[in-house]
Amino acid sequence: MTRLIAKSPLAGVLPVEVEGAALREVAVDRMTSIAPFKGKERAVSAALKEALGVGFPAPNRSAAKNGARIVWTGRGQAMLIGAEAPEALRGIAALTDQSDAWAVMQLEGALAEAALARLVPLDLRSGVFKRGHTARSMLFHMTCSITRVAPQGFEIMVMRSMGQTAVHDLAVAMRSVAAQSEG
Repeated sequence: MTRLIAKSPLAGVLPVEVEGAALREVAVDRMTSIAPFKGKERAVSAALKEALGVGFPAPNRSAAKNGARIVWTGRGQAMLIGAEAPEALRGIAALTDQSDAWAVMQLEGALAEAALARLVPLDLRSGVFKRGHTARSMLFHMTCSITRVAPQGFEIMVMRSMGQTAVHDLAVAMRSVAAQSEG
């Protein structure tokens, strides 16, 4: 009988570290897409706030409290990470389990912004893209979600099937930026 072995989306390809930047996998045990039904946006936000302490995020924003994070992922959509979707959302929002669909990584360090600048067509400088800001964008040639989680740290989410490609592209950018900073 075949035995399946559970692996994380980025098993065997992370971590990647260079002078000034590190890329590590973020373990995610629970991830749910939340899309409020028409006219139910306030009710969804109130239910989230009551159950988890965070409301539905404004566009291009994220919030976190007590291990639960909610990240805006597009018009009328957010991703709840690290917590079970409250029962009160049933009937007022479309809920889709995304736990196995995404590869999540964190890029941090003094060269993180410069590395991302090579791959992302957004201004991610800290004066513009502040902690808690998030965006759906392109990472080189693939769709991603990028959230600033620290002064020199970003969380990057890509579809699981693109995880290894994202790591490769980020590692090349990290090495290139590190080599330029040495010279």
